[in-house]
Amino acid sequence: MKAAVLEHIPGELVIDDIDLGTVGPRDVLVRTVAAGLCHSDLHFMEGKYPHPVPCVLGHESAGIVEQVGSQVTYVQPGDHVISCISGFCGACRYCLRGQPNLCDNVSAMSSDFVRLSRGGQQVFQFAGLSSFAEQLLVHENFLVKIRPDMPLDKAALIGCGVTTGVGAVINTAKVRAGDTVAVIGCGGIGLNAIQAAAITGAARIIAVDRVASKLALAQRFGATDVVNASAIDPVLAVAELTGGGVDYSFEAIGLSATAQQAFNMLNKGGTATVIGMIPLGEKVEIDGFQLLVEKRLQGSNMGSNRFRIDMPQYIEWYLQGKLKLDELVSGTMPLEKINDGFATLKGGEVARQLVTFD
Repeated sequence: MKAAVLEHIPGELVIDDIDLGTVGPRDVLVRTVAAGLCHSDLHFMEGKYPHPVPCVLGHESAGIVEQVGSQVTYVQPGDHVISCISGFCGACRYCLRGQPNLCDNVSAMSSDFVRLSRGGQQVFQFAGLSSFAEQLLVHENFLVKIRPDMPLDKAALIGCGVTTGVGAVINTAKVRAGDTVAVIGCGGIGLNAIQAAAITGAARIIAVDRVASKLALAQRFGATDVVNASAIDPVLAVAELTGGGVDYSFEAIGLSATAQQAFNMLNKGGTATVIGMIPLGEKVEIDGFQLLVEKRLQGSNMGSNRFRIDMPQYIEWYLQGKLKLDELVSGTMPLEKINDGFATLKGGEVARQLVTFD
């Protein structure tokens, strides 16, 4: 099968033929229909996070089941599925207390077999998935079965970007009707945080970015106010708009500076949630005195998801017209153009791009 392989870090992706391993007892073979380009993949390409190479990147995808292992009962050939990096064992302390996104055994589940190879040598699987390929061979607990009338290209977006952004607002922070919200970064993740805040009934939703076109898009997703951080101090602007700060802020870029801004935008008792992947080793500094007025800084892992519950709900919202997915797609491309897509993503002008497979 054709796949996009990361040979060196830092580096671009190389399109090559990759061999699939044998379908294990709890494995599922999926024909990939669409896969999203995410900043997380770019972080690994740029060396901001380590990963063994060669590997096939990609983790936001949807497709159709082609074959299942002997012990698989959850799906069968012909089922439509979404992939998710939040594989779960169902037995560790995190799974048992309702936090399967923090599963202790997810790494072991994704490395119990050699699923990808080339010329007899192992090719590493990224996040248990490796979605930038014509087929996925994954443990069944990395998949959710979805209704067949959901368009699979739009369903792919739910695999990471939607689940991460929407989940951070609804699951991690638990924003309520009437709350005030600020979102820093209006890419794919930030736009989903914005529309989730709108769905919950937040009274004021302030979008912060440095690109005017992305701020305009944020208004389509539910932002009530916009702040262009290239022209004004966003912390001061948010304080002025709200009379002191917001109840909830979300950092959707992955920079220590913007994480600090998110905390500084809070009013008393507010919570700042960092969604973005801050590079390893970078520190976030906050004024310790602010903790005395019960301000909080927290992280969110994949929207604190229980993806087999959350993703079908997001699909229902989309089909009911409550969740915007079509508007997220900035462009589509074949696998061979994937490096062009990442170059565009790095430029910061797009929401989400999709690789589509025939």
